[in-house]
Amino acid sequence: MNSSIVIDLARQTLLLALMLGGPMLLVALAVGVVVSVIQAVTQIQEQTVSFVLKLVAVAATFLLTLNWMMQAIVRYTIDLFHSLPGLVS
Repeated sequence: MNSSIVIDLARQTLLLALMLGGPMLLVALAVGVVVSVIQAVTQIQEQTVSFVLKLVAVAATFLLTLNWMMQAIVRYTIDLFHSLPGLVS
């Protein structure tokens, strides 16, 4: 196995991790910014409000994208297993 194959596998794995974690991170970022602006305007400085809202939003995003995430993981795993005979030389 040469280094270009290892680099390509690492690149694919990192891109998959970014694709899977990206939607939840973006939702957490958006909810955090909106809640922070609302807290700054209303002068309510309760930290649990931000935490609970982000937790609920990320959980909802996870549940909504779970099917797509599982399909992407299974597709990547199948592609990886199909490429195994070519990796060992």
